Amino acid sequence: MSDKSFKIPGPDHPISIEHNPSRVVVTVAGKTIADSHNALTLREASYPPVQYIPRRDVDMSLLQRTDHGSHCPYKGDASYYSIIPGGERSKNAVWTYEAPNAAVSSIKEHLAFYPDRVDGIEEMASPEAGTF
Repeated sequence: MSDKSFKIPGPDHPISIEHNPSRVVVTVAGKTIADSHNALTLREASYPPVQYIPRRDVDMSLLQRTDHGSHCPYKGDASYYSIIPGGERSKNAVWTYEAPNAAVSSIKEHLAFYPDRVDGIEEMASPEAGTF
């Protein structure tokens, strides 16, 4: 029997996920690790917003899977990656929920980055349609 708890987001612990209209770029050691126009912004309770970037927009050749894992009762079990060019600073810098709980299923196939383990997570406003 598992000792992991599972909870559903609600008024006492809200979680929202929405498409980020900005371009999101993640860099480490002068390399672009991720570049996406399809990021999702996850807002959870009073935590800072987190950008979840589709796996297809991440240079997976620069990541190495680790044995580290964690459990969030609202999101599920997380797996981790280190960013090779970032060295020790970027160990376990990336996490993903490969089988997220139903309430946050849209973050499946997305990766998130710890801001203090990368050089930058930059959100660049996309020009509005019809403007020059």
